[in-house]
Amino acid sequence: MRKRIFLTAALFATALLAQAKEWSLSDCVNYAIEHNISLQQKRITKMTAEETTEAAKAQWLPSLSASTSQNVGWQPWKGSNQNTVQNGQAVTSVDKTYYNGTYGINANWTVWDGNQRSNNIKLDQLAEQVAELDSATTANSIQEQIIQYYVQILYTMEAVEVNKEALENAKGNEERGKVMVEVGKMSKADLAQLTSQRATAEFNVVNQESNLRNYKRQLKQLLQITDEEEFDVQSPSATDAQALQQIPALSTVYEEAMMTRPEIEKAKLDIQEQDLNIKIAKAGILPTVGLSGSVGTNTTSLSSSSFGTQLKTNFAGAAGVTISVPLFDQKKTKTAVNKARLQQQSKILELRNQETTLWSTIEKYWLDATTNQEKFKAAKASTQSSQTSYDLLSEQFKVGLKNIVELRTGKRRTAHSKTE
Repeated sequence: MRKRIFLTAALFATALLAQAKEWSLSDCVNYAIEHNISLQQKRITKMTAEETTEAAKAQWLPSLSASTSQNVGWQPWKGSNQNTVQNGQAVTSVDKTYYNGTYGINANWTVWDGNQRSNNIKLDQLAEQVAELDSATTANSIQEQIIQYYVQILYTMEAVEVNKEALENAKGNEERGKVMVEVGKMSKADLAQLTSQRATAEFNVVNQESNLRNYKRQLKQLLQITDEEEFDVQSPSATDAQALQQIPALSTVYEEAMMTRPEIEKAKLDIQEQDLNIKIAKAGILPTVGLSGSVGTNTTSLSSSSFGTQLKTNFAGAAGVTISVPLFDQKKTKTAVNKARLQQQSKILELRNQETTLWSTIEKYWLDATTNQEKFKAAKASTQSSQTSYDLLSEQFKVGLKNIVELRTGKRRTAHSKTE
């Protein structure tokens, strides 16, 4: 008995979990920020830029390396090498095979390179910021797409409900028309119009439901959701007061966007990057100064001294300063500087283009918001009036005071005002 109760409870819990989740707008945005593949790729790009900066900073450190080599030599026709006495007889030994060993530590440090290292570090740090702003730009773009799909889903959900309501009215009118045909108060031609009206209403419902499924599919794709679970969104509770809130001035919105939009900040950083590239290119005509040092020793089997004695005797060290002054580089530096300046001019134009695009985008949304608010005010009054008029027409149609043409015209007017 306990097992049955436990199994029933488990099945009930599973059924509850299997119910479709209703996604709010914030749920969609947060999920996309965490799971969207494009954003994850941007984060990897930023982490790569951070590693590049660390590598650039390490260029200030000297290089240090240890080395050793072991070589074996063979001289098959070498003459006598050493005479010894064994058991009272002179014996000549010849070392035809021998080895050499070397051991050393080398250090190098570039003292000055025309500030190329410093500027490269600054350049890589700017690249970090650019990667972060690029990620923020992508995140903003994804959020804007989510909002567009979300609003379209809400609009289509409302359209589905409106068309379902119209379908119910059409079905009721058709049934009423059948009764009126039976009692001789309506012709079969008028009934056929009611039947056609009901069929059109059914088609409209199916069409809007198809549109709704398609918009949900596109939103799921943006969220990187690939399961077959039913996907629904929450209908936010909005008030008339919220819809009628005062819209800020266009110039105010633009000025605030100029200070916060990541694509604008990224375009400005691109110009700073070209400043550094110009300085790095100019460093090509400056001298470089480097320090070097090494210590080492060697051993060989051809020596009669012991291994330790050879290491000590052959130990040596060296240090030096290297100064390199470029005299003629086939115009490489001049060409690099000119290219960097041209690239800077291109980035300046890109910033202007970004500012123009941002203004156009904000102006479009501002005009949409202003227009839709005015439409809302007009539609609110129109819907109420149209619904009252259609309810009166329906009652008059039921008692035979209005014909099918008048009813159909009133229905179209009411449906149009609801979907505005």
